[in-house]
Amino acid sequence: MQAARWMRRGAILVAVPLGLAMAGWLALDEDQRALVASAPTNTDVLFWNDEQRAAGFRMLDRLGLLVGSRTVAAGDEILALPPGEDLTPYLDIDLDAFMRSQQSAAIVAVQDGKVVLERYGLGFGPEGRWTSFSVAKSLTSTLVGAAIQDGAIQSLEDPVSRYIPDLAGSVYDDVTIRQLLTMSSGVRWNEDYSDPQSDVALFNAHEPEEGMDVTVSYMRGLEREAPAGAKWVYKTGETNLIGILVSEATGKPLADYLSEKVWQPFGMEADATWLLNSTGNEISGCCIQARTRDMARFGMFVLADGVAGGERIVPEGWFAEATASQFATDRARRSYGFQWWTYDDGSFAAGGIFGQGIFIDPARNLVIATNANWPTATDDMGKGLERYEFYQSVLRAIDARDAVAGDQPR
Repeated sequence: MQAARWMRRGAILVAVPLGLAMAGWLALDEDQRALVASAPTNTDVLFWNDEQRAAGFRMLDRLGLLVGSRTVAAGDEILALPPGEDLTPYLDIDLDAFMRSQQSAAIVAVQDGKVVLERYGLGFGPEGRWTSFSVAKSLTSTLVGAAIQDGAIQSLEDPVSRYIPDLAGSVYDDVTIRQLLTMSSGVRWNEDYSDPQSDVALFNAHEPEEGMDVTVSYMRGLEREAPAGAKWVYKTGETNLIGILVSEATGKPLADYLSEKVWQPFGMEADATWLLNSTGNEISGCCIQARTRDMARFGMFVLADGVAGGERIVPEGWFAEATASQFATDRARRSYGFQWWTYDDGSFAAGGIFGQGIFIDPARNLVIATNANWPTATDDMGKGLERYEFYQSVLRAIDARDAVAGDQPR
């Protein structure tokens, strides 16, 4: 096997062998093989060009990444997504121009349980899987709610070290699960993606102590910069801790628990995968590979207040709290809940780098799942603002359609 190439980004540090795993390599067409094989050596996914990202984002689970991925199994029964009235004629933006600008791979909008907008680009389609990047954070936080409902976690006020014993004696002794969920631990952390010495660049490459998860081993050595609960700082490493916590509390791998609690009972149509870190645990701050329609179904699960197959998966009112503003942030227009971005109008979103997202508007019973290949990882006032304005255009389109039909405004 040839030497490995390395990508670092937030929760992801992955070795991409030049030869690739044979099964994954054979699944790629000739152009995709050439694109992935030409990814720059010893560099970050941030420095891949547009074509390399467009190929790589749909196959991260097939590139021989670290110890691989774990399957999030779907069940036998699929939640139907019947077609609704197409919103395209009611949009006050040029949808084709928007998709070109966003380098959009997929848009799936579901309102009142019906698909009202579905478009694909970049040669991607409804049967493909695209990586979520940090959209996974919102799914991870949901599994905390499931573990509380199951009695595996007793309270959000419990100290983190009660469930992750290897954190005992560290700065996390003073941090609660709630503070992890809201990224308000007060633990010092550097998430500067341009700094090769930042925590986010180093923690997954850390050499763990014997028998210890790599994230836990790194995080237990950090120091405090503010009282717990006093300061919001975005920390991908702490979402990874949340995943370890859920796995420790439930005794189950995170992918299996997601399958058991959401993927199967809510009727996802296809298996997903979840990338694993160097010690074999899911990278819970990142990297679920799933169909865009299934990410839209996850948004529908949230709108259903976490009820699937007639069973309550999370405590009643969990999502009302999880998607409410818990902390102000330094990001335009957005506050932060339990690993969800929140807006003043009651809508909220899961977000991942390069344009991945799930936008949810409870007032209109609307979910919009997006996958894209933005030219840069984050672009809050450029591509991010453009996408937010698209969301608003969809909301206006629903209102315009309802007005034509004579429905009461929402």
